[in-house]
Amino acid sequence: MTFAISLYDLSVWVHVSAVVVGLGTTFVGAVSFPLALRAGVRHLPYVHELQLAISQRITGPALGLVVVTGIYQTIDADWGFGSFWISATFAIVIALGAMNGVYFTPTDRKLAAQAQRELDETGNVSDDYQRKARTEGIMGGVAGLLIIAAVFLMVTKPGA
Repeated sequence: MTFAISLYDLSVWVHVSAVVVGLGTTFVGAVSFPLALRAGVRHLPYVHELQLAISQRITGPALGLVVVTGIYQTIDADWGFGSFWISATFAIVIALGAMNGVYFTPTDRKLAAQAQRELDETGNVSDDYQRKARTEGIMGGVAGLLIIAAVFLMVTKPGA
């Protein structure tokens, strides 16, 4: 019995694994924030620290792997960067990376500090904090929809 695994096959495996692990974890926020609220507002700083760690240690590196392996696969399989499904997916991945670095990471840092400060001072979080946390939740939903759209494009390859 012979097993022939090409570099392309390994690249697809790394690519899909990075998507599942790195982007799948981003959906944790949709569950962790409501659970923290139910358990008590004292858990809110932890939720932001958790999301920050996920963004920096898992999502960011995974997006890098997705881009590198995606470029390799596009070149090796001669798909062509001009194909709608490839260019749209690359645009989505770049948008997700920008959202992660420019919005989610700094926002979680600020909200963790704000929640902790307000809890230390008053034992509760302010309307300002809650408004910012809701906005982050909405942005998380947008990111989730982008992830689902990218998976759809990669699976269906419209126009290929």
